[in-house]
Amino acid sequence: MTTAVLDFPCGSLVLSRPGTDDPSLRAWNAADELILQDACSRLKAAPDARVLVVDDQYGALTLALSRFAPDVVADGAQLSGALIVNARQNPGCAAPEQVYSWLQPPDKSYDLILLKIPREADYLAWLLRWANGAIKPGGTILAAGMIKHLPDRSVDVFAAALEVQSVSRAVKKARMMTCGRGEATLKGWAGTWKGYELESRLKGGELRVAAMPAVFAREKLDIGTRLMLPHLKPTLKPCHAGARVLDLACGNGVLGLSALAMRPDIEVIFSDVSSQAVLSARSNTEAAFPGARALFLHADGIAAGNGPFDRILLNPPFHEGGVVGDHIALRLFEQASQNLTETGRLVMVGNRHLGYHRSLRRFFPHVRQLDSDPRFVVFEAWLS
Repeated sequence: MTTAVLDFPCGSLVLSRPGTDDPSLRAWNAADELILQDACSRLKAAPDARVLVVDDQYGALTLALSRFAPDVVADGAQLSGALIVNARQNPGCAAPEQVYSWLQPPDKSYDLILLKIPREADYLAWLLRWANGAIKPGGTILAAGMIKHLPDRSVDVFAAALEVQSVSRAVKKARMMTCGRGEATLKGWAGTWKGYELESRLKGGELRVAAMPAVFAREKLDIGTRLMLPHLKPTLKPCHAGARVLDLACGNGVLGLSALAMRPDIEVIFSDVSSQAVLSARSNTEAAFPGARALFLHADGIAAGNGPFDRILLNPPFHEGGVVGDHIALRLFEQASQNLTETGRLVMVGNRHLGYHRSLRRFFPHVRQLDSDPRFVVFEAWLS
């Protein structure tokens, strides 16, 4: 966990970035600084304004403005833990009692909305339409991001949804948009759900899967997952009726849905750090297998108390907030090794260049390669 000091117009904060020891990775970036500079000025003039923070990652915006008691909504489950860690490092700074997600979003109206711009254009378009329903008439939306991570056509996305009042100059490779409420809403918007047909012989044809905008590979089957799917049947065959199978980092739920198609007598737990992924997996499961034994968890990794599992299926994310690496996978591998039954198995697919065969052996005494292609490798790992 790396720690540094963030100075901003309202004060300063000691902030840590959980999950990494890389000193070059901070818990905030220049986009946070741009938002805080403007927000502090506005809130000094109107301290009673109702504030909403959207998709803060490690708590920089939320804790910096804690004296103004902002509401917080985030797609990612990691924010709750980061807020607790960082609030403890700053006396007099309290984490909010509740962090909303898209599973249960706030239903209030706000004078000021602070938004970190996501990398996905569809998710940005969704957020802006949602914000139009949450901002008061005459209210302001401040949205900022690092220029290299802004989605394509981001200016057009803003213009289609909000009243763009100004665009900042580039500051430390970040840019901020200042906007007022627009007319676009989520009602009837075709971009909320997109999907594809997945072959499912046991369903007698195709299985339709769809996902919300923040979900990885929502419009076509990920090629790594495609390589892994043929290995589900042999790994599930030895499982007893009622076996517990975890689809970890489930996304739209393709692996867990495929497992249910092959073995309707098992229980599948779908878990993801993204609340929109959990919503998507739940929607797909209820549509395809309404009587299935299924559980849906919004969690950063494997939530305590939910194991053990007979099988864990995993296609781990390899980037977080623009940082590419194996740090997320390493944490998931360690958690998986602590949450398998004695005869349990982890089956996973990963990018070949990340060398997961070495990483897995740090936590599992037994690792074997099941399949590979030029870009991906499928592994099975077990404890005894």
